[in-house]
Amino acid sequence: MSFTPALFYNDPFAALKWLENAFGFETSMLIEPPDGEDPTMMHAEMTVRGKGRVMIGSEWSDWAKSPASVGGANTTNVHVQLDEDVDTHCQRARAAGAAIEADPADQFYGARTYRARDPEGHVWTFSQTLRQVTREEAEQATGMKITGWA
Repeated sequence: MSFTPALFYNDPFAALKWLENAFGFETSMLIEPPDGEDPTMMHAEMTVRGKGRVMIGSEWSDWAKSPASVGGANTTNVHVQLDEDVDTHCQRARAAGAAIEADPADQFYGARTYRARDPEGHVWTFSQTLRQVTREEAEQATGMKITGWA
């Protein structure tokens, strides 16, 4: 089983370009309507170096909205696991105009993460694994009981 998030944008074509420039995403699929047809019927998929997948589309119904259309609210956050240096990735995103919501920081679970908001308000979390942490180490670090740690 796999999950593929779908994000909605007012201007999905601008989003594709921005996500490529800021985050290094690559368009792996693009379905465009014929000229003169409804532009909201486009569909795109992006990956990071051939890994993962996120679908990018337009606001095509009353329930499919960009955060820009609902006061910046997010009902989900896309978490992207990186192989490369997360600090350099953050610098690239910042230079491209991303609003950095949380600067890169080491986490109790062995990762270094940062959060960025794209121009339409979607919040993305980027993470790089620094070290493997056991469930017991994570429980000790947080003081919380953790179930299901793999």
